[in-house]
Amino acid sequence: MTHGIDIVLINPGDRRQIYQGLGAELAAIEPPFWVAVLAAYLRQQGARVAIIDANAENITPDETARRAAALKPLLSCVVVYGSQPSASTQNMTVSGAICRALSEQGAGRVAMAGLHPSALPERTLREEAVDFVIEGEGPDSLKVLLEELAAAHPDLANVPGLWYRDSAGIRSNPRAELISDLDSYLPIAAWDLLPMGVYRAHNWHCFDDLEHRSPYGAIYTSLGCPYNCVFCCINAPFGKPGIRYRSPERVVDEIALLAETYGVKNLKIVDELFVLKEDHYMTIVEGIIARKLDLNIWAYARVDTVKPENLAKMKQAGINWLALGIESANPDVRDGADKRMQSRDILGVVRSIQDAGIRIIGNFIFGLPDDTRETMEETLQLAMDLNCEFINFYCAMAYPGSKLYDIALAEGWDLPAAWHGFSQHSYDMLPLPTRTLTAAEVVQFRDDAFHRYFANPAYLDMIGKKFGSRVREHLVEMSGTRLKRKLLES
Repeated sequence: MTHGIDIVLINPGDRRQIYQGLGAELAAIEPPFWVAVLAAYLRQQGARVAIIDANAENITPDETARRAAALKPLLSCVVVYGSQPSASTQNMTVSGAICRALSEQGAGRVAMAGLHPSALPERTLREEAVDFVIEGEGPDSLKVLLEELAAAHPDLANVPGLWYRDSAGIRSNPRAELISDLDSYLPIAAWDLLPMGVYRAHNWHCFDDLEHRSPYGAIYTSLGCPYNCVFCCINAPFGKPGIRYRSPERVVDEIALLAETYGVKNLKIVDELFVLKEDHYMTIVEGIIARKLDLNIWAYARVDTVKPENLAKMKQAGINWLALGIESANPDVRDGADKRMQSRDILGVVRSIQDAGIRIIGNFIFGLPDDTRETMEETLQLAMDLNCEFINFYCAMAYPGSKLYDIALAEGWDLPAAWHGFSQHSYDMLPLPTRTLTAAEVVQFRDDAFHRYFANPAYLDMIGKKFGSRVREHLVEMSGTRLKRKLLES
C-alpha cells in the first residue's frame, strides 16, 4: 500500500477510567509537549508528521485508529510518556487498546514509545499488539526507524533502542546515546499540529480566575532529575539519574510563541525539578520579565532548592504556584536527601514562598515502606499545619522503572491486575502495603485524609480570604466527590 504520511504520533488517554468523576471538569487536559517536540524534530528531519491527541479529544481507540488509518501512515506510534511518575503506566490499558485497533485498521506498522515502554520494553513487546517498542528518549530511534522502513531492504538492527521480532524471536538494539544538544533535538514544539483550543489548566492553578482555565500550555526546560527517589520512575527513558538543560533563550522564545500566537496565559513548566540550577531558571525568569509576558505559571521545586532571595522576581515573572514534594512528615520515612529536612525547615520555606505571594501545592505520600498509621497521621497533621493553598495526597505505588517496583517484585507484593490500576484516582487502584498496614488501610487513610484536609475550617477560611467565596464553594463541591474503590468494597 502506498503510504500518505510518514508517521502519526498518538497521545493516548481515557479520562473516565483514570480519574472517575474528577475527569469531566476538575482534571487538567495537558498538551503533550513530548509528542509535539518529537513531531517538530521529525518534521525538521524531513518527515511528514501528524498528531492525534486522543486524550484531549476524548475519542475511543477505534475512532483514533480510523483517523490514523485515513492518513495512510508508514508508522503509527503511541507515545505513552506522562509528565509525572504516575502518568505513563496508568495509560497503558487504553494504549494497548489503541494499538490493537491500529493493527486491525491497517494504520501502518505500529510502535509504542515513552516512559512505561522504556521501563518494561520486552514485556511491552510481548503483551501489546505492536511491531516495535522504543526504549529510551526516542528522537533518533524514530528518525532511523522511518528511514529503514522506507528503504528497499530495511535493516532494523540499525535502529537504536528498538525492540522487535524476527525469525529468530525477540531482538533488541542498544539504546541511543542520551541527547546532549537539547536545542537541536528539542526544537520549538509543533504546536500547530495540536488542538490548542481544547487544553485546560488544573482548577487550583486558576484560583485567581476560575472561569478561564484555557488556553493552557506546558513545556520542558530540562530533561531528567539528578535524584533517585525510591518511588519515582521519571528517569526510565534516560537510564540513569541526571539533568540536561535547554537554553534559557530558546525556552523564553517558546513561551513567547505560546503567549502571542496561541493566547496562552496558564503555563506549566513540566520539568521534574525546575527550581534547581539557579542561573538556568533565573535567566528564564528574567527573560519573561524582559518580554513583558502576562503569565500564570506553575513549576516544581524541592524544599531544599528554594532560595528566598529569588522569590520576588519569580513572582514578577508570573510564577504563581510552586509544587513541593514534601512526601512525609517523618524523617525516617521520607525518601533520600529529604531526610535532612525537619518539619520546622519545611514550614519556614513554605512561609517564605507564601510571603512572596506565591502559592504552594504540597505533594504528600502515604504508604511508603516504613509508614505506620501514626506516621501517616503525622504527615496529615503537617499538611494541615502548613495549610498549603492546595495539596495532592498520593499512595505509594510501585511504578515500573522505580526502585519500589523492583522491591515489590522481590517481596512478592500484590500489584494492580490492570495497568490503569496504577492510577491514583481509579476504581481499580491498588497501592502498596507497608510493613504494618494493608493496601486497603493505606487507600482508606489517603481518601479520608483528602476529605479531612478540604473540610478543615482553617483551610477553607484561608481560601475564602485569598481567593473569594466562589473558589471556597468550588472546593466544597469538589471534595463532595468521593472516589469509589474496588479495594474498599469487600
